[in-house]
Amino acid sequence: MEFNMTSLSRRGFVQALCATGAVAPLAACQTPQADAMPSGPFFASRNLPIGIQLYTLGELMVKDMDGTLKQISQIGYKSVELAGYLGKTPKQLRASFDAVGIACTSAHVGMAKGSATEPKLLDDLSKVAADMHVIGAGHVICPAMAAPEDIKIAPNPGEGFRVISRIVQAMAEDHWKRMAHQFNDIGRKLKAEGLAFGYHNHNFEFVKVGGRTGFDIFMEETDPSLVTFELDVGWVAAGGYDPVELFRKYPDRYFLMHVKDVKPSTQPNIELKMDPTEVGSGRLDWKSILPAAYKSGVRKYFLEQEAPFEKGRMEAAEIGYKYLSTLVT
Repeated sequence: MEFNMTSLSRRGFVQALCATGAVAPLAACQTPQADAMPSGPFFASRNLPIGIQLYTLGELMVKDMDGTLKQISQIGYKSVELAGYLGKTPKQLRASFDAVGIACTSAHVGMAKGSATEPKLLDDLSKVAADMHVIGAGHVICPAMAAPEDIKIAPNPGEGFRVISRIVQAMAEDHWKRMAHQFNDIGRKLKAEGLAFGYHNHNFEFVKVGGRTGFDIFMEETDPSLVTFELDVGWVAAGGYDPVELFRKYPDRYFLMHVKDVKPSTQPNIELKMDPTEVGSGRLDWKSILPAAYKSGVRKYFLEQEAPFEKGRMEAAEIGYKYLSTLVT
């Protein structure tokens, strides 16, 4: 199963999770600044749009998609990343984006079997590609991987989606390698359709596998020409690792990034736990992270915030945009 925005929960996609992770331990995400970059606000000086992952807006997109898109456009967002079709057709989605001058340049598409109206990565990829071309999304990002078929672990009462932490601990190196090779195959097929394919991390990928982590294995076994990565730096921090070190360890493997913040109270874990907060209000050192991301090849940046929200979803989106649009690195 997979995450569906209309469920307003990650439970759906979590049973399909099983991915990767690795680098040097986190030291409160405070790292030396990357090489000198253009002066002025980070995004404006590089002519980069500030995007938002629509998952952040949750039920607002379900109740009034067009009105919500108009609001985020007025805030300043001109780029979005899709997380499910929201019960719309690709043509309807494209029309809604075009109406407010927003480009949907990336979309999360899960691994589990989909439907005739919303195909997934294990369905006919030509159908996925056709939808993406209509929507305008050049990047297809898998938000979570399918659990290995030979690992049967059901959630305990009250455990819910955090069962993934037990699943990844049961995975051997070969499981990670097989998943990486599966991604290479998907990437090859989507590349032939004129699309780029990538993977979005959480924190369970940082499980130790011998002297490495799942993320290390995944990075080393995927073909850079077929699989890119969307680094979710909030989940990296929640996993106990430093995003800057991860950008440095695997340069040129990333093209997209989730700009996500966490509170200092967040403790390192692989159990999909974090204490979220508005971007710019937490512990991540954006003056170091953003230049390091750019140097590593990231050109698409999407703000994303996890629940629970202390402020409203739209207010959080506005707070994050104001912070990022004026940030000088």
